[in-house]
Amino acid sequence: MNWRNLFLSLAAAAFLPTASMAKDIHIVVTNNEPVQRQELVGVSIDDIYKQMGVAKGQSLVVKNSLGQEVAYQVTYDGMLLIDAAVRPCGKAVFSVTTGKPQEMKVFVTGKMYPERVDDIAWENDRTAYRLYGPALQRSGEKAYGIDVWVKNTPDLEVDNRYKVELANHAKIQQLTKEGKTDEAKKLEIATTYHFDHGYGLDCYKVGPTLGCGAPALMENGLLVMPYSYKDYKILDNGPLRFTVELTYNPTTANGDKNIVEHRILSLDKGSNFNKMTVWYEGLSKPTDIAAGVVVHEEDTQTIKCGRDFVAYADPTDNPAAQNFQIFVAALFPNGVSETKPLLYDQPRNGAAGHAVGILKNYKNAQRYTYYFGSAWSKNDVRNFEEWVLRINTFLDALHSPLEARVEQ
Repeated sequence: MNWRNLFLSLAAAAFLPTASMAKDIHIVVTNNEPVQRQELVGVSIDDIYKQMGVAKGQSLVVKNSLGQEVAYQVTYDGMLLIDAAVRPCGKAVFSVTTGKPQEMKVFVTGKMYPERVDDIAWENDRTAYRLYGPALQRSGEKAYGIDVWVKNTPDLEVDNRYKVELANHAKIQQLTKEGKTDEAKKLEIATTYHFDHGYGLDCYKVGPTLGCGAPALMENGLLVMPYSYKDYKILDNGPLRFTVELTYNPTTANGDKNIVEHRILSLDKGSNFNKMTVWYEGLSKPTDIAAGVVVHEEDTQTIKCGRDFVAYADPTDNPAAQNFQIFVAALFPNGVSETKPLLYDQPRNGAAGHAVGILKNYKNAQRYTYYFGSAWSKNDVRNFEEWVLRINTFLDALHSPLEARVEQ
């Protein structure tokens, strides 16, 4: 045995950080506003490991001031997220130690569904969304924007909606072919996600529009509609945040023939609003861009265009039968040149136009961040006035976020 090498190995090991040597630290979250707040906060995971004196990748346990374990998430961009509730002008303190955490409840998730024309669908404990993929574009169907699936349960159930709906298509078609139309209709009503079975449904019309929150280039004052994504990469998938990066097929606008759109969008636990960062490559000159929500012909009045948001009470795909509203909005906390209704001369496929925020003279490859989201009158926002209040509260929070720092 080489005793010298053994001695050197043991000596080196003595200086390696271990869990037993780790320093416990605290995450202190401060609310500087005189209102109750609850939202995700993040601190650098590298800072945590450094201050604890342990190797990167060490498993951690996070507890609140009562000693209860809480869920956390390490994001693709190196942040440790926790869901913090903080009293007005107060502080909340969380402890971080090494150890094996308990199994965490998942509040946010998403995936791609190749069995449903490459939909990417994602949801949190409030709402679900989806956008359309290459398989839909190949089919020729004109569906461009972002869809909303309303919920009134905190449970994650989009995956089951797809499974139940798709599992019964063939049987419904067979019953119809056999002339058993009543049986086919009964099975469709019992299984389709276009009906509410007590936890929400899909009754938001997208079609050839921006839907809820999609971005678009502008040409001669008109929207150049995006189509389906080309490539995607899921960067975060719960338990507290979902993040996906998307690249779109080249398009043409204002004389440029190879413009490529990129998006990174994310949704957090407890939030009505998704974060969207969009940028375009291939622009030879400054170009106007827009983002917003579709306005349907059944209601062209319940629109509000604020300085930094547009909001709308969508009447659903069957207003008389549904008798509820889907509240949608696009928010522009980083500024926008103008907000306004951009309506067609005549309705097109049920759409009367859009309510949009327009950013003028956007420059090539500039990253622009805004937010979009929704609520349901049968869930957590009962009327349009409450929705506008929710929007303004969220914007205020963005401008004065909770402060989180690491302390020993």
